[in-house]
Amino acid sequence: MARIIVFGGHGKVALLLAPVLVARGDEVTAVIRDPAQSDDVRAAGAVPAVFDMEREDRAAFAALIAGHDAVVWSAGAGGGSPERTHAVDFEAAVQSMDAARDAGVDRYVMVSYFGSSPEHGIPASDPFHAYAEAKAAADEYLRATSLDWTVLAPSRLTLGEATGRIDATAAVSGEVSRADVALVIAETLQQPATIRQTIRFNDGDRPIAEALAG
Repeated sequence: MARIIVFGGHGKVALLLAPVLVARGDEVTAVIRDPAQSDDVRAAGAVPAVFDMEREDRAAFAALIAGHDAVVWSAGAGGGSPERTHAVDFEAAVQSMDAARDAGVDRYVMVSYFGSSPEHGIPASDPFHAYAEAKAAADEYLRATSLDWTVLAPSRLTLGEATGRIDATAAVSGEVSRADVALVIAETLQQPATIRQTIRFNDGDRPIAEALAG
């Protein structure tokens, strides 16, 4: 059994992840900002933690993370203003990384996206630019830490059913179901081979455990 804290606990992927983790005996803390989301989180088997990531400081993050075995960052501003995107997708993410170290929680899984890179190529005029900048910077910050990090970079997300199979070798983004992303996160938390790896993946033919083992 492990205690997992999931930031962005009411997101579509997180609500699919929680029952997978709980079914194998893990305890899940789902971090949410809106108390009205608590019932949905409980229905997925997680324990809600109401926490404003944009306002709380590093010490508050550390207090929240303390006592867990791993952090999953699946939070995001969801296409808000560039300022809010930077505040959530970069600043709050970095706070959580620093706080994880403060709390002595080494395992950290970042849910990013396939094209995340400092060379993302998204022009400043594109509304997606702020998100691409924030995610690239957050991913780079995480890679420079001493944490046992994994950056998961799924391709375009769909609402399809889980297949339990992915392609973690593709050079070009395709698509993958949120249900399979949840399964990938769950397996990543159990696979030492994923530590300090960036894993870009699409739907595919290899069983997830096999694909993540290398």
